[in-house]
Amino acid sequence: MKEYVCTVCGYIHKGDMPDDFRCPVCGAGKEAFREVVKDSATAPVEKPAEEMDKELSAMEMSVVCSNLARGCEKQYMAEESAKFAQLAEFFRQAAGEAPEGKGLGDIAVMFDKDLAERYPYADAVAKAAGDRGAMRSLVWSEKVTRMLTSILARYEKEGDKMLENSGVYMCTVCGFVYVGDSAPALCPVCKVPSWKFEKIERRAE
Repeated sequence: MKEYVCTVCGYIHKGDMPDDFRCPVCGAGKEAFREVVKDSATAPVEKPAEEMDKELSAMEMSVVCSNLARGCEKQYMAEESAKFAQLAEFFRQAAGEAPEGKGLGDIAVMFDKDLAERYPYADAVAKAAGDRGAMRSLVWSEKVTRMLTSILARYEKEGDKMLENSGVYMCTVCGFVYVGDSAPALCPVCKVPSWKFEKIERRAE
């Protein structure tokens, strides 16, 4: 009997999965599962040197600094968080108006590129440097990205019906997003309790 592992939370499912299958732990769809292959290993994908040296735009720098500010805040590093927040605002103003929003398909393509190239590369760099904090952060980030990919795929199939009689909850520690009646008892990614989740309210039409 084949076994499949959820790439978000690690849940193991045995046997076939119907198209509408959802992970009983984290709620990820069938597309988030991978067949368990014994004694296999995959090498990290190396990015071309020209991509490694690519200069970030002002808006990209703003996003990076904003994420760093949030990360410092979670580590109770208030002074560092405030400085990164200031840098984020500086780059945001330098970037001017934000570009037009991208469609779901464009976002899915970016997620796929992150999972196929950027996370393996960043993980290889973190391992080479022996940076355990970065490695743990990357594990969490990759799992969250896989969950978002699953949610996007589900939304493309079901549309707004997916959100009927359901809430959207986000873990304030790792960013994991859960769609359901209530937040999970424990975050499937970082294992914090449900009170660390925030309910995301829909914008008024």
